[in-house]
Amino acid sequence: MERRIKLLGTGKYLPARQVTAAELDERLGLAAGWTEKKSGVRVRHYVTGETAAQMGASAARQAVAAAGIALSELDCIVCASGTAQQEIPCTAALIQEELGLAGTGIACFDINSTCLSFVTALDVMSCTMALGVYERVLIVSTEIASAGLNWKQKESCVLFGDGAAAVVVGRTPDHEASRILGSAMKTYSEGAHYSEIRGGGTMLHPREYVNGYEDDFAFDMDGRKIFRLTSQLITGFVDSLLASAAVGKKQLRAVIPHQASGMALRIMQGKLGFSAEQMVNIMEDHGNVIAASIPMALHEAISQERVARGDYMLLLGTSAGLSLGGIVLAY
Repeated sequence: MERRIKLLGTGKYLPARQVTAAELDERLGLAAGWTEKKSGVRVRHYVTGETAAQMGASAARQAVAAAGIALSELDCIVCASGTAQQEIPCTAALIQEELGLAGTGIACFDINSTCLSFVTALDVMSCTMALGVYERVLIVSTEIASAGLNWKQKESCVLFGDGAAAVVVGRTPDHEASRILGSAMKTYSEGAHYSEIRGGGTMLHPREYVNGYEDDFAFDMDGRKIFRLTSQLITGFVDSLLASAAVGKKQLRAVIPHQASGMALRIMQGKLGFSAEQMVNIMEDHGNVIAASIPMALHEAISQERVARGDYMLLLGTSAGLSLGGIVLAY
């Protein structure tokens, strides 16, 4: 379904602490160069005391400034993240507090489809906006991956970084071309346990942490199984999405993929037939920042003027679930 929705402004926040591949090689007792070769990440960022809400608010202020509006002009704040600052309340409410909007009544809630959370939030909120419910929506993805890394799984722990990204979304004026052309999401729960954190919910409540369940509170991933299942599904998924939007691959000015790993990005590019110029790859100096990866890459593409108003873009990713999701839009 086409929706006349416009990306008004974007913002990004990265913690000051930089963790190099060489540092992780030493920490994990690996040969020099192993981490960078395996992950494609030269440097990632870890928090040194920032909360998810504080990072999200910093990115949000940038996005609102870029949109040329005041914070008070927002009528909805959505936190689209795979990790939460705390179980209750939603992280979006904590971001509202950090923004100094505590008495405004601006609606706040979270949307979580792990690494696809931003894409899902943009899809859902654009439909809501098209119905006239909201005028200007702030979507924030803020992730502290470093808190849940499993240092026993060297292939996964070297991938991730912390940070936040934000996008302000509004309705498109009549004389402009910005719009969402098509969207899709598919979930295949045969892969539900290929990527997970089991602890923290009602199945393994934190009270059980002291009773031998420590590993269940860290990230657990079988990258090979994720790759195999994704490889079987991704080509047909993208072809169907682009066909529904009536956009060809060569018409795409930019492809904004989830920054899963350096290898995953290279394989995705080759398998789907996109050019290096189309792919936006920020993996080397950001790492995999879970749901913040796609809006961060989007922010970089816009900041570096890799896209202009009216250009076609594809936001594309996979997430735990296993889910595939994408949005085709005219920027």
